[in-house]
Amino acid sequence: MLKKIFFISILLFSSCEASKPCPYAANRQYIYPKDKYILHRRTGSVYVADFNQVKSDIIGVLRTSKDFWPADFGNYGPFMIRLAWHCSGSYRISDGRGGCDGGRIRFNPENSWPDNANLNQALKLLQPIKEKYGNGLSWGDLIVLTGNTAIESMGGPVYGFCGGRVDDIDGTDSLQLGSSSEQDAIVHCENNGNCQWPLGPTTIGLIYVNPEGPLGVADPIGSSKNIGDSFSRMGMDVRETVALIGGGHAFGKTHGACKEGPGNCGSGPDRGKGKNTFTSGFEGVWTDSPTKWGNDYFKNLLKYEFEKFIGPGGHTQWRPTNHNSQIRMLTSDIALISNDTYRSIVKEFSINLNALNDAFSKAWYKLTTHDMGPVSRCIGKLVPEPLPFQNPLPYTPEKLANFEKVKQILKDLLYADLGFLTDKTIEGKPYNGALLVTLAWQCSSTFRATDFNGGCNGARIQFPPAKDWPDNKGLDTVIEALKNVRGKFSESLSLADLIVLAGETAINEAAGINLKLRGGRVDALNGEGSKSNIPRDYYPNPEIANADNMKIMGLTAELFVALAARPRSLTQQIRLGFKGTYTKNPNVLNNSYFNILLTEKWVSVSVNEFKADGKDIYMNASDLAFLNAPHLLKIVKLYASDNKLFLKNFALAWRTLSDADI
Repeated sequence: MLKKIFFISILLFSSCEASKPCPYAANRQYIYPKDKYILHRRTGSVYVADFNQVKSDIIGVLRTSKDFWPADFGNYGPFMIRLAWHCSGSYRISDGRGGCDGGRIRFNPENSWPDNANLNQALKLLQPIKEKYGNGLSWGDLIVLTGNTAIESMGGPVYGFCGGRVDDIDGTDSLQLGSSSEQDAIVHCENNGNCQWPLGPTTIGLIYVNPEGPLGVADPIGSSKNIGDSFSRMGMDVRETVALIGGGHAFGKTHGACKEGPGNCGSGPDRGKGKNTFTSGFEGVWTDSPTKWGNDYFKNLLKYEFEKFIGPGGHTQWRPTNHNSQIRMLTSDIALISNDTYRSIVKEFSINLNALNDAFSKAWYKLTTHDMGPVSRCIGKLVPEPLPFQNPLPYTPEKLANFEKVKQILKDLLYADLGFLTDKTIEGKPYNGALLVTLAWQCSSTFRATDFNGGCNGARIQFPPAKDWPDNKGLDTVIEALKNVRGKFSESLSLADLIVLAGETAINEAAGINLKLRGGRVDALNGEGSKSNIPRDYYPNPEIANADNMKIMGLTAELFVALAARPRSLTQQIRLGFKGTYTKNPNVLNNSYFNILLTEKWVSVSVNEFKADGKDIYMNASDLAFLNAPHLLKIVKLYASDNKLFLKNFALAWRTLSDADI
């Protein structure tokens, strides 16, 4: 576990204790770490609950209505599906943030989102189960498993369960989801209701879209566009989107008993609960059997003609023109029959329950599991065969290559003429080391601690789309050179291991240190796994980019700053449109980067590059950004004065990032 402590005051909700009133609704001011780096990785053996036994306990909760929050139709199943959906549905593919790993729906900001109104009551219902199993059952696992169990208990299909979520101690890692200054700094939403990528929902505070329509206007066509945008930002295709919406709305009802808002509907002991509940402000059921799985939702969409009306909660809803029916729809439901592509899928699911079962079960598994990363993180006896979104890789061979023999070949490669444009040492000799380091960095630095996506395991950098990302321009020639090396060994040597080993060999020679490869990476068959990990080019300035990237990569500030001094290839810099780099000695790694950064006077030559005044020395804007962040500047000065410390931390940083995905 890596942590870097910088303190700020933030408002958070405490967790619920069975022996005390549930305090979710009360704000408290806490001092928590601003930068919290947790790789969510287990070490050693730990006690993990028997998930089948937990399911038995969950069934008891679902069927026992409590006076403090009476169950709709005598069944908490729909309520718990909503909890699991909203805990998981915050996930977004732009940076891997969100999802139920961490169980942060218990805290602000997620707990106070309008879309999560009253879910504190669902958490309170589950509290006794959490206490029974203690540390053997995380809140994240309990919430998702409860959603699965609820679906099954009402006859619905479930593909499987990936256990292994690790709870966060607070809601800090959800601040970037909004609404917060952290979110606004990364990407500002000009018009809440029309928020764009990289944000997940179109409306901050909602899981996806405004169900009443874009900006509260009952426009089904506009709503269908918002639905497509928002669901695609969490990695869902059109078919998965329709299956999830219709499958979720097979159960339960909306709550908007009056116009006065949460807690203010009705009177007496049932004020604000039961039939007097206000959650979303809409009121009604989607089907006549809200606790039974089926495809009636899709049938109803096609069966009735709908008209707009103002519901008891004061919002625009849709009802059949035949006023004898109690079916109610939202604008976001009507959107599915106002778009030809969606409508064709609605029609299919309305007549083919098996197709719906298959599509929904897999889409639900994706919804609740996408943030968990590779299937290797899943634990328990309910883990199914991996699906494509988990980017499954081949098994690691039992016998790996002799890496010492590989290193000897790579050492010869450092100064070899490989027939393509490369760097030169200060003596004018060809030098490939900086290019090998660049390749290893570009391959490994895609890792995201937020969802365990990316990294060099899989060597997807050899395939599109990663191969064609702008910063990887020209690296295919380096990859081909390494493939020639790999050809001298059997399948026991993966390209992924070779890329990392080549970078480490160059670093060891340049710095006089001894990085040792942790082997076992394997090669993917294609580049599909890179599609949800595209470069984050949306930051407003390099200072924010540095701050956010180090968090996403799971690195402390000390380690992130150390890696900035890695050997850089002049050849690659010029390929990317820069004029130069900070050193004429690409085969030497020491703390000169930091001294140059501190002592030179820098003049901007482009938006992304600076030149030392009067010298042929260049730095990127991301380098100069260290000087504008006081806590990073302090680290720069520390490394400038202590080469031994720098090399120690550089080795730790490189090893941490390179091994994060295996």
